Amino acid sequence: MTPTGFLRATAASTTTSVGNPRFNRIAIQEALEQFTDSDIVVFGELCLSGYTCGELFTQSTLLNACRNELVHLAKSIRRHQLVVVGLPWVHESKLLNVAAVLSDRCILGLVPKQHLPTYQEFYEGRWFQSGSGISTKIEMSEFEGHARFVPLGTDLLFCCENVVVGVEICEDLWVPLPPSSYQSIAGANVLLNLSASNETVGKATYRQRLVAAQSGKCNAAYVYASAGPSESTTDLVFGGHCLIAENGSLLQESKRVGTGLNIRTTESSLPNQQKHCNHATSDIDIDRLEHDRRVTGTMHQVDQTTPFRRVSFGLEKLQRPLVRWIDPHPFVPKESSALAERCNEVFEIQVAGLAKRVQQLPENLPLVIGVSGGLDSTLALIVAAKMLDALGLEHRRLVGMTMPGFGTSSKTKKNALDLMELLGLTSEVIDIRPSCVQVLKNLRHQPFGVDCEGKSLDALQHELEQLPDHRRNDLVFENVQARMRTLLLMSRGFVIGTGDLSEGALGWCTYNADHMSMYNVNCSVPKTLVRFLVRYVANAIYDGEIRRVLLDIANTPISPELLPLSREKEIHQSTEASVGPYELHDFFLYHFVRTGATPAKILQLATEAKFDSNHSEQEIDRWLKVFIKRFFQAQFKRSCVPDGPKVGTVSLSPRGDWRMPSDADSAAWLRNE
Repeated sequence: MTPTGFLRATAASTTTSVGNPRFNRIAIQEALEQFTDSDIVVFGELCLSGYTCGELFTQSTLLNACRNELVHLAKSIRRHQLVVVGLPWVHESKLLNVAAVLSDRCILGLVPKQHLPTYQEFYEGRWFQSGSGISTKIEMSEFEGHARFVPLGTDLLFCCENVVVGVEICEDLWVPLPPSSYQSIAGANVLLNLSASNETVGKATYRQRLVAAQSGKCNAAYVYASAGPSESTTDLVFGGHCLIAENGSLLQESKRVGTGLNIRTTESSLPNQQKHCNHATSDIDIDRLEHDRRVTGTMHQVDQTTPFRRVSFGLEKLQRPLVRWIDPHPFVPKESSALAERCNEVFEIQVAGLAKRVQQLPENLPLVIGVSGGLDSTLALIVAAKMLDALGLEHRRLVGMTMPGFGTSSKTKKNALDLMELLGLTSEVIDIRPSCVQVLKNLRHQPFGVDCEGKSLDALQHELEQLPDHRRNDLVFENVQARMRTLLLMSRGFVIGTGDLSEGALGWCTYNADHMSMYNVNCSVPKTLVRFLVRYVANAIYDGEIRRVLLDIANTPISPELLPLSREKEIHQSTEASVGPYELHDFFLYHFVRTGATPAKILQLATEAKFDSNHSEQEIDRWLKVFIKRFFQAQFKRSCVPDGPKVGTVSLSPRGDWRMPSDADSAAWLRNE
């Protein structure tokens, strides 16, 4: 386990010789040699004996051999690894189907199966008894010291610091109230399932959904290992399906019969021949699971009537590269058959929220958007246009106001005007420079040290464009323009806001300027998703000139256009040059807010993620510190923002998801305490 809370788990399906425990024990040991860096390894149901032994389960020869091989196997298990195997076990004349939990050269506990399928192809009730209600200790004379008495029962949890492991067997998961649900309520955050699930058409898809759903319902990881093709006999074929899910998402999945599993490499009849082991391995984010359990308090409101016994085991803290896909763009939908559905879902949530507000307004009240030719206002325009279509309203009711200032380029202005014309909106152009100059004069402020008195607008614009880089820093100059635009917008009608989630997180907005509107449709859409959606709409919905304009906007550098243009009349002010790359900040935002990750953990994840651009660890660390400082400093702006629709799992609304004191101190996070 890593110091940042990642637990490595493996679900393994070994070659099985039905009725030959010695062969199967050797196969398990050989498999474990492949997984020395896994903290937990779980094998299939009855893997020591074979699942399909039938009447042989009643034979003492098989039962005694299984017990002997289990002891032999247990004594070979190293100290800092938890290994779980399945075998038949006799307790008080009852034959039980159990999972044996092994670590540190001993048996930590035996967990019996509770729900025995005895329908269609399954006949477990013919041989086995349910272990439901069993809670005892059994003497194991083969071990000395503390391991001599081994707990047996369905009330066992296995614990190492904040890792709490629960175990169930195959059918236990498929019933309405799985034992793992009770285990999770009692604190288990890693659930293991030893299974022998045969393959039939469509069953694997259901199995995937079942495992993922149970992990989500339980706020836990779920590690599922099933018997493989070597178990197949008579009427059944077993696929060797191994799955690892975490909090509703499938992390890793093995091949199986039906998806190209090489059956020849799973078979071996020679005892001294290397056995193939089909498996799935992934790192599980224990700290994230614990964070989600703290946030989702309802699971702690369920009455826990069953007391559980806790058995301790040990794990080693190791720094190691992660065996886990780190999503570099956690807010952006992945390329898949469901891509269009996901994008439409985002749009429709935004449209529905805006439509409800618009329906409460007087019919003659203009709907107003400040259109800059940038990403955010473009997305807001598209959403507003779809909202008008949904309500059967004319596009002309939507007023797009373009308000060029000292930093507006001819390219962004043209894109703004072209887009409004192509969408059939009412457009207005108001040059804010004269009004801003008058305000600056009233304030007796000389922008960048330049005296505005007695100069024409063109002369002042030219002089500002000639300024060297070291003099291009004047917050008053920027704020006056931003607030002038808001004054004009709010004097014109009902203002639809355009500021996105990333800007809110970083405080990259002028207080009571672009910070404010009557309803903000983009408030929970991060910048990386804004850019993605604009490109998606351009390619999937529009064609011709609209597509060209949208793609041009998507490729334009992000800028508030509040500082003067360069001498070449190009945009001089780059947002990402000032605050850092948005793909990094959105990554930081997701893990800080959604998963509650520490800065050290965020840094580790970011250095292993494959971003669109290459970022060194030093660069990531620098921008992470910028994110933390700005996130804390900007809370006073987020404490008074307009309404807007929650689109994804991350929202910074002070009325719902994120209630934070405006004057909180970021020192502990910067020190990573």
